[in-house]
Order: sequence, then C-alpha cells, then structure tokens
Amino acid sequence: MKLKPVLMASALAIVAGCSGGSAPPATEGAGGAAPAGGGTQINGAGATFPNPIYSKWFSEYNKLHPGVRINYQPLGSGAGIRQLTSRTVFFGASDQPMKDEQLQAAPGRILHFPTVLGAVVPIYNLPEVSQPLKFTGPLLADIVLGKVKKWNDPAIAKLNAGVKLPTTDITFVHRSEGSGTTFIFADYLGKVSPDFKSTVGVDASLKWPVGVGGKGNEGVSGLVQQTPGSLGYVELVYALQNQIAVGSVQNSTAAFVVPSVASVTAAAAGAAANMPPDFRVSITNAPGADAYPIASFTWLLLYDDPPDKAQAATMKEFMRWALSDGQKMAPELGYASLPPQVVEMEMKALEQLKVQ
Repeated sequence: MKLKPVLMASALAIVAGCSGGSAPPATEGAGGAAPAGGGTQINGAGATFPNPIYSKWFSEYNKLHPGVRINYQPLGSGAGIRQLTSRTVFFGASDQPMKDEQLQAAPGRILHFPTVLGAVVPIYNLPEVSQPLKFTGPLLADIVLGKVKKWNDPAIAKLNAGVKLPTTDITFVHRSEGSGTTFIFADYLGKVSPDFKSTVGVDASLKWPVGVGGKGNEGVSGLVQQTPGSLGYVELVYALQNQIAVGSVQNSTAAFVVPSVASVTAAAAGAAANMPPDFRVSITNAPGADAYPIASFTWLLLYDDPPDKAQAATMKEFMRWALSDGQKMAPELGYASLPPQVVEMEMKALEQLKVQ
C-alpha cells in the first residue's frame, strides 16, 4: 500500500514532536505529586496504540493550561490495567475493555471512556515486492498458526495474482507483552477463524504457536523493518511513521479495504447506534462495504470516586477538551474521531466522575 504523503508527513512530524508529553510516573501517592513550581501533575500508563495522540493531547493541553502536566507511560494495555488497579497511576489506558473479573478485583468502580478509534494493520518486509498485498482474515490466521510458512504459498499467491512472490520463509512478529493491539488483532482473527479461536484464543496476552516478540508497537515495527520476510501487526500510525508496507484486508462483505481514517470511521458507524452504557464494545469485522475489519476504540480508564478530588476535577476538564477540541487532531495522526453520538454519551457519563 502506498501511504498518502500528506498523512504520512503529518504523522511523522507530530509523532517526532510529541515525545515530551510522556514521562515516568511519580511513585508517591495515587497518580502523582504536584510538579515543581505548583500546579497539578497527573500520571497514567497503558496502551501504546494511542500513545501518539495522547502525547499530542497532553502537550497541547499543557500549552493551554501551563499548570497542568499529564504524564503518560506507554507500557501496554495489560500494564496500564495493573497499575490502575494498584493505584500507582491516576488513570489507565487500554485497547481491550477490562473484563468483569478485572473490574471486580479493582479497589473501586472503574469507568471506560473511548477516546479515538484506530486500525491494527498487517505490515510486512518484502523488498522485492512493490505491489501492495491483499490478505483475508483466515489467511492471516493460518500464517500466525504456522500453517502458511512461505510467501509464495498458493493461498497468498491466489489472492495476489500477478505479484511475483519470493520463496522466503515468513517470520511472524508479535507483541511480547500484554497488549491491547494484540487483543484487537486476536479478536478479529477469532471471529473469522474457528481454528485460531480454539488454538490460540482471544486475549491481550497469548501463547503464539510461531514467531518472535517485540515490545510495544515500536518494537514490532522495528523488528519487521530489520527482518526481510517478516509480517507483523501494529497500529496504523506506527506503519505510517516507519514507512512500512501495509496490506489491505478483506472485510465482512468480501471487499479488500485499505486501512485509513475513512475506513475506520465506517467500521464505527454501527457501534455508535448500539453503544452499551459502559462503552465496552468490539467493532472488529464490522458490517459495511467500506469498513476496515481490524478496527477498535481505545479506552481511557478512571475511577469514578478517586481519593484526589483536585486531580479528578482536572482530569474531568481535560476529558471534556479531548472529547471536543482534541478530536480534531485525531485524523492527522491516522486515528478516526469518535462519532458524535458517542461523544454525547461520554459527556453525560463524565458526570459520574466525583470531583468533590
């Protein structure tokens, strides 16, 4: 897939310039201490999937409110949930909604707030292939199950007629830690491949039959770049940032769809009309001719009654900004903005966050 120059340039520029929004979380208290010189510091941790947009948001919000510093560590969804549960951070972030048992194990009631939508995309390193490749869900499942081992396998060749495929072995690159990106990818594969669901399962941490692991979306991107013949999965912005080849994926209507802001928005259309009150929903393999099938919301996680009411009030105001002005920044980074109906629901749900 040829990446659009404008979108790629925007993603590169913004990702390169937004690293200052993340810093190691303070260890004292539940979620941070006041920064030197006064003001409010709030610490969070979790998914790498939304890190580019979160870093951008936290940086821009600090410019508007110099007394507010929001630090975020992109450690993976699993780590974010663990740190939130242990109250070592004020907020968590995950690309997988928390399970009922995880919510019950937490020391307080946790609220889910969708922030943006993104795409998990198949990336590959085949220097000798210039044409964009096509994949189906069952084919991707067979690759990660170790059933399709070489790039010139008939199953790949049939989908990509006219493409001269190498005899190279396929090296599958997956996440090495608990990851919401893994959950989204597995959630999709589990819907289209009964064999994958029964053999590997659907979760943020999986025992993959084949392949090598990389830490974070950055690690998977790096390994694919360094390994000719490799195939991995990352959030779209990481493919744009690293200029890695991206495949189109066949959706539920049998159309091959290129991952983009528009195709992710199309995948979210049905979810907006049927959003549950707690916002825990899957939109992989969504209906619609234009829908990209490996798409998902990503969630910011907050206790409804946190001990520090000053931080709660600050975070509440930040969330209102992120759900309004912040949404305008999503497309330039390769994310889709939330549907208006979902934003309206979330603005009401924010009233559950106790600030006094």
